[in-house]
Amino acid sequence: MNRTTLSLIAGVTALAAVTGFAAVSSPDTGTTDEPARAAAHLPVERTSLLCPQPSTSDLAETTYTSFTPPTEGAEKEGKAELRPATRKPGKAVLKPKDPGKPAAGEASGAEAPALIGTAEGRFAPGWTVQQTTEVVAGTGRGLQGVTCTAADTEFWFPGTSTAADRTDYVHLTNPDDSAAVVDIELYGKDGALKTTVGEGITVQPHSAEPVLLSTLTDEKQTDVTVHVVVRSGRVGAAVQALDDQLGGDWLPASADPSGTLVLPGIPKDATAVRLVAFTPRDADVDLKLRLASPTGEITPAGNETLHVKGGMTTAVDLGDITRGEAGSLLLTAPDGSVPVVAAVRVLRGEGENQESAFIPATRPVGTRATAVENTAKGTTLSVTAPEGTAEIKVTASPGTEGGTPASKTYTVKSGTTQIIEAPVPSGAKGSYALTIESESDAPVYASRTLSTTTGGVPFFTVQPLPDDRGTVAVPEANEDLSVLQE
Repeated sequence: MNRTTLSLIAGVTALAAVTGFAAVSSPDTGTTDEPARAAAHLPVERTSLLCPQPSTSDLAETTYTSFTPPTEGAEKEGKAELRPATRKPGKAVLKPKDPGKPAAGEASGAEAPALIGTAEGRFAPGWTVQQTTEVVAGTGRGLQGVTCTAADTEFWFPGTSTAADRTDYVHLTNPDDSAAVVDIELYGKDGALKTTVGEGITVQPHSAEPVLLSTLTDEKQTDVTVHVVVRSGRVGAAVQALDDQLGGDWLPASADPSGTLVLPGIPKDATAVRLVAFTPRDADVDLKLRLASPTGEITPAGNETLHVKGGMTTAVDLGDITRGEAGSLLLTAPDGSVPVVAAVRVLRGEGENQESAFIPATRPVGTRATAVENTAKGTTLSVTAPEGTAEIKVTASPGTEGGTPASKTYTVKSGTTQIIEAPVPSGAKGSYALTIESESDAPVYASRTLSTTTGGVPFFTVQPLPDDRGTVAVPEANEDLSVLQE
């Protein structure tokens, strides 16, 4: 086999590995004089998801829900499983069902482990797993929800804290056969915080490691940005932020540093919103703040811009910025020249009956995104289109215990945030999945809120809905070079 053939195969193999083990095959060829054809979008063949340990509270009740949306062109065979993140074999918390059918499982108390999930073949494209925990009392009481995520090598978490009234953990989960080595960097209002044991943290194979932020530094600061960098291997990472008085929730990683950020779906009855931003650059930046409301973009009075110093965490209280209408926060750096990460902490309720949740900057829905564990009551779907009027299709799956799917299409006007009255499967029993598909070129951003009231406290949790990366672009070759000989 000659060097040309070897180079092509090596390149395709690398592409498949980076993009989620996409199916790659040699297409039929035409003449060698044709220009290169557009990339084909093929379903991924394998997906891995990591779920952090839900809680250390004996009062915790956790529900897991799994769903794979039907995907055209996906393989006919396959399998999926969720197993405890431990080197010792453990019992799976649920058994995923066929694509198009959600499945649910439960776990109680502090013994529920972190999970490592793998899906292959027809189960892989767009596989989504939600972990939702209700804690009725104690630090962090409330509804804590997180979408299980893929492993990576770098994460940003603006909105954490080392203050005395906060108990924040960075949960690290290693899905691989070799140990991962991780550095955790902390940045406060004056720059990098001195850490004692934040470097060279070892996460053993097939295991999870919760790291309490307050043990990494002696400095007590209200607003901290966490940067997780993996030296070797890869991990899943999420922050569990628990407050003594204001409940708690999971803080997912912010979208990659960018000059333009969207934080979608601030609830209409938010009583307080605190924005935390950070730029890893040495340069300062004045971010332009806008709120995409149901009627259009609004510049918050008194908070038109936010000055963020290079390498320092900046925070501002925006109060009840939504004023009874759901909205999404839009952040823009001049000319997009300085990349930023950001998140907001949202409070609902009053006095002692307050609960908190977090919304980080997120990626757009892209081709498709899915939210699971929805019910007819207590589910709010928020969608914003900051760059142009967008068309979306929303499909409700059957329930975990039966029902008939339903779909609706919607138009989201440019610069607005809309609360979508999502379809409900007829005869639904149990919870169901909602899948959003973009049907226009204008990007849309979305989040889903789950809410309930317990003991007079408005429990809630918000999950951003980025693209599920269920397909991968694979360039088509002009020639099938696999037939070349030495």
